Amino acid sequence: MNLNQNSIQMKKQLVFLSILFISISSFSQSTEEDFKPSGEVQFKVFWNYHYDFTQNATKTSAFELDRSYLGYKYNFSKDISAKITFDAGSNTGGSEYTAFLKIAQLDWKVANGVKLSMGLIGLKQFNDQEDFWGYRYLFKSFQDQNGFGSSADLGINGEFAITKNLKANFFLINGEGFRAIQDADGNQKIGGNLVFTPVKGLIAKIYADNQPTEIGADITTYSFFAGYSAVNWRLGAEYNVQNNATKFASPAADHNLDGFSIYSTYVINKKFEVFGRYDQISSNILTGETTAWNNSKDGSQMITGIQYAPLKGLKFALNYQGFNFDDSTKDNKSLVFLNAEFKL
Repeated sequence: MNLNQNSIQMKKQLVFLSILFISISSFSQSTEEDFKPSGEVQFKVFWNYHYDFTQNATKTSAFELDRSYLGYKYNFSKDISAKITFDAGSNTGGSEYTAFLKIAQLDWKVANGVKLSMGLIGLKQFNDQEDFWGYRYLFKSFQDQNGFGSSADLGINGEFAITKNLKANFFLINGEGFRAIQDADGNQKIGGNLVFTPVKGLIAKIYADNQPTEIGADITTYSFFAGYSAVNWRLGAEYNVQNNATKFASPAADHNLDGFSIYSTYVINKKFEVFGRYDQISSNILTGETTAWNNSKDGSQMITGIQYAPLKGLKFALNYQGFNFDDSTKDNKSLVFLNAEFKL
């Protein structure tokens, strides 16, 4: 990256920070006469048993504890709160259940419709899609699954309710995610969302980010999502693009990914619902090559199942998960899962 590009990126970051701090200084805090500080423990666990019908599978069945989240949230006032969350899960650098500090976040409602978050913060890149999909405990949302971004990172985020039906958030973060060495290259990621809810049940979202790299090509990510939720069903779809990276924090010039995800749920009653999902992930063919650079992982994901939620905070899902590879030399995946989520 040349000096001019560095200067432009620095100006963008300074403008972003200036807007956030002007927002803070422009609004007064509400009174706290009747408020009593309080806190609460929070936890969430993802468990499963699965059987693998994939041809030539070596590990045909297993019980697994995919994720365990333990945290605490404390409200200092009506407008200021903080939370900390540890994430215990798989880690190639430690045991199967190595714990990571995932969230260490301060939230400040600086005015009506304006909130500032700082620290190791939860990001907004795919949270709306994840909430709409509704079954994170059995499978990640598309961008999370395919490495288009991280669910948390060190930085600062501002949320703004522009109108009753339009909200936005803008962030400046290190860009490496919560598991990696933070700010390893000194280049921050900047981006944001626009979320539009024109009528009850309908949501549309546009996301974009940009991160300079040392290879001279910026990593960029774009996402478009829309969903409609009725009384007893919902349908969502998203399209995602990532350029110049094999993963959100791994730059590689001209290495691009794109794909879509479609998911739907039908609610039978208060305890039972059936769901389905179809994903497609693709990569480009590099100059001088004959197959796509990510051909061994490109393909289509299929998920279908039924969920039973007997009590608040407890869910079970019996489901099928299959993956068809674009690479015809690989065996397509075929698994049956019994998943559970229990949380406080």
